[in-house]
Amino acid sequence: MAPREYNFDGLVGPTHNYAGLSHGNVASFAHAGKPANPRAAALQGLEKMRFVASLGVGQAVLPPHERPSLRTLRRLGFRGSDEEVVEQAASDPELKDQLLRISSSAAAMWTANAATCVPAADARDGRLHLVPANLTAMFHRALEAETTTRVLRAIFADAARFEVHHPLPGGAHFADEGAANHTRLFTNRVAHLFAWGRRAFGAPSSAGEPARYPARQTREASHALARLGQVEPGRALFPQQHPAGIDAGAFHTDVLAVGNGNVLLLHELAFVGHEALLRDLRALLGESFVAYVASERELPAALAISAYPFNSQLLSLPGGGMTIVAPQESREDPRARAFLTRVVESGGPVGSVHYLDLRQSMQNGGGPACLRQRIVLGDEDRSAIKARVFWDEALGRELEDWVRASYRDRLEGKDLADPLLARETMAALDRLTRILELGSVYDFQC
Repeated sequence: MAPREYNFDGLVGPTHNYAGLSHGNVASFAHAGKPANPRAAALQGLEKMRFVASLGVGQAVLPPHERPSLRTLRRLGFRGSDEEVVEQAASDPELKDQLLRISSSAAAMWTANAATCVPAADARDGRLHLVPANLTAMFHRALEAETTTRVLRAIFADAARFEVHHPLPGGAHFADEGAANHTRLFTNRVAHLFAWGRRAFGAPSSAGEPARYPARQTREASHALARLGQVEPGRALFPQQHPAGIDAGAFHTDVLAVGNGNVLLLHELAFVGHEALLRDLRALLGESFVAYVASERELPAALAISAYPFNSQLLSLPGGGMTIVAPQESREDPRARAFLTRVVESGGPVGSVHYLDLRQSMQNGGGPACLRQRIVLGDEDRSAIKARVFWDEALGRELEDWVRASYRDRLEGKDLADPLLARETMAALDRLTRILELGSVYDFQC
């Protein structure tokens, strides 16, 4: 059988909270300090997984990370027992509780940032390549790379079929945000878009750089990802994220663009020179390539960023055609809904749209596309994966029971100082690794 795409969704972690850590993420800042509901967030994510699986689309799960990251706090000079480290970080005289909030972030739930994946069919060596993202643009996310690498190597352990690379070298020059800035398109040919926001070496782009919010991904990182994934040079394109789009709040490409197969949905502020990019894609993919562009007049970027119609999942269905899985916010906003309706009613490959409630994630700045990593696997590749990560109803029910037994239904910033929270989280994650048959992937297990 032909290779099949699996959506590896991140389970929302027990410390899901609204700390407002992500500069440039409008929703994250807007909800900073408000109470969160980790239990509801995780159950909403699991319900999305169930729905995607019900469509006949491949679905799998990735575990949350250990939070708070006590190893990080110890590296920053806090000493003593786990409880003492949490207490010291919560009352630091210089930074108050900022380091505790950073080390407790549950942002690893957004697994579009976990890695960049190049399928085996697209790589010159015939293996699937995964490059864990270093996420160095934001400190709270840079903490994820080590655990992400460990988890991916536990799942994709067969070195004859999979290569899980080291993250790119850290620092500002090779800042990598993962698949949130990568789009794979294909007909009988394939094209990879490795987007970037700024140059690390040489003169800045002639198109300029954003003035309000940081451009997170570097051009140099995007080129390195294409090399590591062994993508044929003629099949890799490197569009620049539009500075005006970033300044509007499109911190990643997947905030203003989503693609699948021969279809690309994008806002005119997604990329610099989007008309030229579309011409290049049509030349690479052929006349069956279809693009739907929302203009600023049709759908202002500010509305697109609040309603997230482009942060939808664009999925190929087993019987042919495609569907869109969008957040409830896109239905509630008339202009976002109108754009998605235009796509569905155009007579093209996309035949339907479904709206799901993911408010807990959305209020922290992540929609359906943020929550998943797209990985293409052949039947033999799937059989080579021994971890219990592929969705079936038995696993789904067990994970829901685990969430209900392990997660709090209310969490505020002050609750992160509760030493019991760290203990609860470690006990829950220890049980989760047994459910998913992952082995030891967390610091406290090693």
